[in-house]
Amino acid sequence: MKEIRILSPQGMLGYGYPSSSFEEGLQASPDVIAVDAGSTDGGPHRLGLGMGGVSRYATKKDLQPLILAAKERNIPLIIGSAGGSGAGKRVDWLLDIVKEIAKEQGLRLKVAAIYADIDKQWLYQRWQEGKVDPVDSAPPLSAESIKETTALVAQMGVEPYLEALKEKPDIIIGGRTYDPVMSAALPILNGMDPGLAFHLGKILECGALAATPGTAKDGMLGILRDGHFLVQPLNPERKCTAQSVAAHTMYEKSHPYYLHGPGGMLDLSECRFEQVDERTVKVSGSRFIPSESYTVKVEGVKQDGFRTVLICGIRDPYLLQQLDEVLAQVQDEVRSYFDQTSFQLFFKVYGRDGVMGAWEPEREALGHEVGLVAEVVAGTQEMADSICAYTRSLLMHFDYKGRVSTAGNLALPFAPPEFSAGPVFSFSVYHAVTIDDPLSLFPVKYVELRGE
Repeated sequence: MKEIRILSPQGMLGYGYPSSSFEEGLQASPDVIAVDAGSTDGGPHRLGLGMGGVSRYATKKDLQPLILAAKERNIPLIIGSAGGSGAGKRVDWLLDIVKEIAKEQGLRLKVAAIYADIDKQWLYQRWQEGKVDPVDSAPPLSAESIKETTALVAQMGVEPYLEALKEKPDIIIGGRTYDPVMSAALPILNGMDPGLAFHLGKILECGALAATPGTAKDGMLGILRDGHFLVQPLNPERKCTAQSVAAHTMYEKSHPYYLHGPGGMLDLSECRFEQVDERTVKVSGSRFIPSESYTVKVEGVKQDGFRTVLICGIRDPYLLQQLDEVLAQVQDEVRSYFDQTSFQLFFKVYGRDGVMGAWEPEREALGHEVGLVAEVVAGTQEMADSICAYTRSLLMHFDYKGRVSTAGNLALPFAPPEFSAGPVFSFSVYHAVTIDDPLSLFPVKYVELRGE
């Protein structure tokens, strides 16, 4: 194929998109509809709890028009990192929604479901063989961290999608996936340049975020040709500029030129961004450099305990002037009272340094009021609730220099004031693993749906 047109309706399945934008994209006669459905941006709890970042209602609402349009035009619909984390149970969750839509709409669909779950024993063996390396600032892997892991997925590259596309499914639902793959798969299958395909995929997976004004709740069209690609937003109220597309190219990257992924590296050091018209940008010069060995990122989580949160406000100027000292004393008293209990207590002061903490450069610029969030993590929900309630009672009545009243140090917007937030997770595995076969970890299941 000399040209492939890729329709990206939104930055995340379930975020919403204007139907008028989607219709505009369909008028451009796309060869594939590609959409991301997951991320680790929200933290490890999605993988740990087996949940997503959007509701089932929103997912189905966004998905149904995509399925109907793809089926009517006989083009594939490709979905990656299903259900938020890309774990097997989330692939099945999304597959169930597809089945429901097929039944309601009377559709016959061939669906390829690609799974990304990893066995802990397999990872342990790879670790013993010295084939596991930390990603970015992750600590070295250990036998203990593998043992503590409760859920584990690998981030697949393009190869499983290429195998699935050869069977000509109507829909591909992929588990945890390298973000550019959904858009890059069909072009690579057709022999087009992988460097340009992956770069275009990196831009399209975020929807119209590379446009101005940018948003993940709108769509983009990508046109891949020999030697370059074009990107254009679907909404006439947005436009792509050379600056906006170049800036988005650096989005979520630790290096401005190099982006490592499964099986190689995207080299963007020779990229050119040219304004074609008021709303369209042409990109050339992207290169994909295969690595000597094939690696995939493996993500695993462990449960650290249970969380309870207190939200309150402070307006007393005397308390605000000595807030650090008071919070330190409250910490000491709480730890003294629960001296045999393992727990963590954190304070975040919004209106001063609640966002950046110790990195806040204007920490002394204190307003007339602050919002205080107290967070407790303990071994059980009951203990977390107990410690957080004790912390609140201390703060409410704490005696400090200049205090006028004997109570009411805190403004409590809710009753009850504490919120049981449930299990807390952290990444126990965030490592690159060398594998021999890029298909070996990612089985494909084909499902024939008959929507009678």
